[in-house]
Amino acid sequence: MPSPIPVTRLLSKDLYPSVELSTCSSPLAQQAHGSSLQVPQTRLHRRVCSRSWSSVIHWDQLRSVEPVGSGGFGSVYRAEYLGETVALKKVKKSSKNPLASRQSFWAELNPAHLQHPNIVRVIAATTCVPADFGDEGSIGTVLMEFVGSRNLQQVIYESSEPLEEARWFRFSRDIVAGLNFLHSHGLVHLDIKPANVLLSSADVCKIADFGCSVKLDRDCEMSSISPHLSHVCGTYTHRAPELLRGQQVSSKADIFSFGITLWQLLTRQPPYTGDRQHVQYAVVAQHLRPSLRDHPVFRTALGRRCSVLLGRCWSAEARSRPSARDLLDLLDQVHSQT
Repeated sequence: MPSPIPVTRLLSKDLYPSVELSTCSSPLAQQAHGSSLQVPQTRLHRRVCSRSWSSVIHWDQLRSVEPVGSGGFGSVYRAEYLGETVALKKVKKSSKNPLASRQSFWAELNPAHLQHPNIVRVIAATTCVPADFGDEGSIGTVLMEFVGSRNLQQVIYESSEPLEEARWFRFSRDIVAGLNFLHSHGLVHLDIKPANVLLSSADVCKIADFGCSVKLDRDCEMSSISPHLSHVCGTYTHRAPELLRGQQVSSKADIFSFGITLWQLLTRQPPYTGDRQHVQYAVVAQHLRPSLRDHPVFRTALGRRCSVLLGRCWSAEARSRPSARDLLDLLDQVHSQT
């Protein structure tokens, strides 16, 4: 769960609320009856219709709602909505840090106006849920495309299906293509890991779970946000060292996380052993990284090329890591030499 950060970092200035976040408030505006997030009419065509984003959830159109999974964030359901299979995510209020829960919910809407084949599409969202569906512990609901019931974490560690070169390369390219799109729109995910990459029935990877995401300042490659974010948001095994040190956020943090994820795809092993505090300290102070020697895959010609690429992705200096755009080319070069 991310720590409190300014709502202005989560959504553009003309969409965030200027008053306190009450039960039915939203950065899109309040509706009189409190049943949806309603975009002001002056912005409707430009901000909603042109990008197929709807700010209204028609609850009476939900059919066959079935639970899919749950966790610390809340619960996910599969449902039919206006003739389409969708995922419905209820974000749970944290009793320890309710403000962080709210801001995690708004961060989930950062990609709401964006569409890309490797990004989970947001359809609609609301902070007000009908009594027969909601509960007091829910902050709000996000309606998204239903990608499938599997993620890369399950494929890597919980299945025996092969991850041959052609497949892990395709998965890697899907993830980087999604990151390149996000970064080109000033959005940093900050929690890239196998569990946050969903796998469609067509074996296509889609980046999901934007609860830690941050919008960078316009025309700025780095963002000076609350230092607490870098210590709390994201997953420690995939977190870039500059975030562990409480420094500025940039798109290169996602590149570091992708490097750890690619290593997992190649080895099907956990990146680190030991307790959390030791790993975090070692990553920053001792440049700890997953081993590039112990696994047989790195003894092949392809593995040696991958190890060079991984070394660039998880460089201690953010500026030394490739951009997502450059990383697409580097992946192609690694694959083309086989």
